[in-house]
Amino acid sequence: MSDDGINWVLVNASPDILVQIRATPALQPARAVRDTGIAAVLLMDAQIDHVTGLLMLRERGTPLPLYATAEVLADLSQALPLTRVLGHYCGVEPHTLAIDGQPFSIAPLRDTTFLPVPLSSKAPPYSSHRNDPHPGDNIGLMLHDSASGARVFYAPGLGQMTDAVEAAMRQADVLLVDGTCWSDDEMITLGLSKKTAHMMGHLPQSGPGGMIEVLARMPARRKILIHINNSNPILREDSPERTELATHGIEVAFDGMDITL
Repeated sequence: MSDDGINWVLVNASPDILVQIRATPALQPARAVRDTGIAAVLLMDAQIDHVTGLLMLRERGTPLPLYATAEVLADLSQALPLTRVLGHYCGVEPHTLAIDGQPFSIAPLRDTTFLPVPLSSKAPPYSSHRNDPHPGDNIGLMLHDSASGARVFYAPGLGQMTDAVEAAMRQADVLLVDGTCWSDDEMITLGLSKKTAHMMGHLPQSGPGGMIEVLARMPARRKILIHINNSNPILREDSPERTELATHGIEVAFDGMDITL
């Protein structure tokens, strides 16, 4: 995200981050050798598919500003010691996010504030407290753009609705939420896993209490599913599941999607 089109905050660093940079001219300002427009990285959790891209940013010329909760920073310094590895390259400038209901800002973004919202989900399988959930293991984010007044709620790993999440979603103009699985038993039915979506910490779209029902009661002008597993039939534009989403006014995110507030 950016408020000037030059300096960007990257939310989660997936393994294909170099592909994303190459495909996004705005992230290639060419101000110096090995330069990118990424001013800082903000992590929602410590899941492997959200953090391993940090290693691809190791050749930057200054320490990487990294914003995450204490739980995530602990996992990334101990169980999966990416920050220690990066210490041998560009280094990391850690910023610990408090789950205290207070918004924070990230320089050099001038008009954007961020509010962490704890999510009911799980720490990564490699975490020492995988089966002992902590409030900072997974967060959602409420982004507020002071220039437009618009709010965005972002939650790629949403396993259960809580009062805090419900309140945040009701305030948002744009919702970017977990679209991992269509059905709870999707991965089991396809022989890809022995776990349901709920067991993996994801709220499926269909079924009682699913994401479709949740989004139906939200006033947001745009409702967009993100973090979509390749097993999910909504990725097929001609699927009945995709058609059902459209009837509910729910969008499916795509690579290169640009949202202006």
